[in-house]
Amino acid sequence: MIMPTPAPAHRAIENLIATYAALVDDGDFAAVGALLADATVTSDATSASGPDAIERMLRDSLIVHADGTPRTRHLTTNFAIDVDDAAGTAVARSYFTVLQALPELPLQPIVSGTYHDRFERHDGRWRFARRRIHADLIGDVSRHLRGADRVSAPPR
Repeated sequence: MIMPTPAPAHRAIENLIATYAALVDDGDFAAVGALLADATVTSDATSASGPDAIERMLRDSLIVHADGTPRTRHLTTNFAIDVDDAAGTAVARSYFTVLQALPELPLQPIVSGTYHDRFERHDGRWRFARRRIHADLIGDVSRHLRGADRVSAPPR
């Protein structure tokens, strides 16, 4: 069965989600803050709004290695996007899995969970309005998160 080409709104939203992953993996936290400038980002541990606070949240929580990156690859899958074109809003749910490798750490998944996002269209362009990050499968994040000794999977 041939599926129709996704609507432009869906593609724009997928691109925003993919851009977030690429910027975090590149260690470009200022660009992540700019991408999420109009959003509130919450995780199981913290919340931030505005570009400077979001950049600071990432710098305070993620370990950056000698190459200037967290040495990760964020894989984002299982997109479910619901667009209300008339209202200029959308919600999305997607899964994420973070892989990490270092000279002393073989390539492995370190955390997986769900993004719950809300988007708004402003001047014809889609932007993040909210990102909730829920990590529910947590492995060895000791080389990824500061204070990882205090991190554990949330209760079910």
